[in-house]
Amino acid sequence: MMVMITGGAASGKSQFAEDFICARCKNPLYIATMRPFGEEADIRISRHRRQRAGRGFLTLERYTDIGSADVSGCALLECVSNLLSNEMFEVGFNGAAERTAEGILSLNERLELLVVVTNEIFSDGIKYPPETEEYIKNLAAVNRTLSAMADKVIEVVCGIPVFIKE
Repeated sequence: MMVMITGGAASGKSQFAEDFICARCKNPLYIATMRPFGEEADIRISRHRRQRAGRGFLTLERYTDIGSADVSGCALLECVSNLLSNEMFEVGFNGAAERTAEGILSLNERLELLVVVTNEIFSDGIKYPPETEEYIKNLAAVNRTLSAMADKVIEVVCGIPVFIKE
């Protein structure tokens, strides 16, 4: 079973995703995709570690090639946006959306429950540099693929879950 959780920045989606999986699984795997690349990333990673402390998570740091991760049971993938960025900027732009989506779908085949967190970044109407526009286009493609395959899709808005697909 795959559950996709989306939302804007600081919407409460990560906390909701953690609560969701912890209510259903004991000792879930937390697949962390944010590469520690600077002070801002370190602050976010520390905040997420504190948030899930004492909840029984086992952590696997995986920045690219998510499909080859050794997984079983239940897992929370945090998050698609970072994973796609890593694929694009470390492995290559060409095929990044496909690699990311296929890798996540491969994980899902081997897990009882996969909770996938992604971001809603498509509504600001700002024109970005070409590389950022390409990233946004690719994230939209990944999110469309995952939402089509997911059993549930939930958007978290201001900490409130809105069930889009059940």
